Amino acid sequence: MNLSEYLALDATALADLVARGEVTPTELLALARQRADAVNPSLNAIVVRTDAGADEQVADASRLTGSLAGVPFLIKDLGQDYRGYPTSSGSRSLRNHVATENATVVQRFLDAGLVIFGKTNTPEFGSKGITEPELWGPAHNPWNLGHTPGGSSGGSAAAVAAGIVPAAGANDGGGSIRIPAGCNGLVGLKPTRGLTPFGPTGGEPLFGMAVEGTVTRTVRDAAAIYDAIAGPTPSSVYPTPAHDVAFTTQITERPKGLRIGYSTVSAINPNPHPEAVAAVERAASLLTELGHHVEEVAPPQDDAALSRDFLTIWFAKAAAHVDEARRLTGATNADFEADTLAVAELGRAAGVVAAFTAVDNINNHVLALETFHQTYDYLLTPTLATPPLRIGETTTPAALQRASRVIARVHAGSLLARAGLIDDLITQSLGWVPYTQLANLTGRPAISVPLHWTADGLPLGVQFVGRLGSDGDLLALAAALEEAQPWFGRYADISV
Repeated sequence: MNLSEYLALDATALADLVARGEVTPTELLALARQRADAVNPSLNAIVVRTDAGADEQVADASRLTGSLAGVPFLIKDLGQDYRGYPTSSGSRSLRNHVATENATVVQRFLDAGLVIFGKTNTPEFGSKGITEPELWGPAHNPWNLGHTPGGSSGGSAAAVAAGIVPAAGANDGGGSIRIPAGCNGLVGLKPTRGLTPFGPTGGEPLFGMAVEGTVTRTVRDAAAIYDAIAGPTPSSVYPTPAHDVAFTTQITERPKGLRIGYSTVSAINPNPHPEAVAAVERAASLLTELGHHVEEVAPPQDDAALSRDFLTIWFAKAAAHVDEARRLTGATNADFEADTLAVAELGRAAGVVAAFTAVDNINNHVLALETFHQTYDYLLTPTLATPPLRIGETTTPAALQRASRVIARVHAGSLLARAGLIDDLITQSLGWVPYTQLANLTGRPAISVPLHWTADGLPLGVQFVGRLGSDGDLLALAAALEEAQPWFGRYADISV
């Protein structure tokens, strides 16, 4: 097999070739490394190589079992611990903190036979919708290197879109699978809360808002990987959502007569980019052509209130991240980015009452979405309110960064709150991605699919939000859209 042939196949096809003995895992790993060596200097998608572990995996092919045996794979350098390698979480404070055991989801990737040879770039603690950590530097979008691949799974998405691997590990606490999928022309399913595992060293982050998963180029690869990683663990605190029929089976059925409500309206960004509106309108037209009932609706949720609840929880978690990193490594303020220190101080200043009030408010958003789903099967929105941002577009001015460090040093987070920084952060952080947090707060599944490219050639995905446990149905809908408007043959071939 040569590199062109490798680039033309998804993970399912590669695994089939390995199973039939037509190509070896060693050959596929060599091709993935060849592609990585060629394009990663431009992308900065892979930040840690785990070559020794990959070599050990392929040394004895008989030990590689599972549905995706032999397929090269990358994992995210956040929440996906790989024994013997550091998990930096994009932070200087954890750069040398080596994992002593595999995360449960990583073990399931390995059990599926995926060959892990690197870890991918992520913003510090996954806290932004872009991937521009000070530790590793920015990851670049392979469709246009001057633009972001999104975040926080931006490194994984860039690597997949550029053909280094057909799929990569990702996770999603506020859109971190769907945003980079939307930025890179990929499939990104944020699964139902509890479907995929955390642990063994910790439970669900962000009060269950965060989930583990993957970004892929094809729907069938997403189905295969979620089949491999879904399911309970001995430490699960409640029953895992039912997964009685394999996702790879469910996607063979074409949904009929769906009722879909679509909206591009957002209180956070009242004027989404015309390309975002066009993406949804084109998707609505395609769905109508496929025989579904599609109509424009008002947003089911109060997204201004939802955003404030989301960020209140996020700020509290940022404070916990900083404190935990200090405990683990003895890190000082100099080991964290100024933005991280600022939001951590906001979390501390808000206090525990604010965080728990935000958690209590989640029920309001669940009820609003449930009322919507009494009439409609899915909510359709843009994944992004604008095309992928230019790198550096949201960088905090140096003077404000210096002020944030001073405020963090004297623990004066209340000054930041009184200065209106929370409202500024809602606009700056979520203004270009106001649609994704709904699924995280409510625990519902949501998927981004690549149905639109802008006039400048940048991807801009559309998102579907489904009922609790409708992951397989969402994948089946995505498969029908992929069949009607194929996207696999279109991938970012950056100049090298």
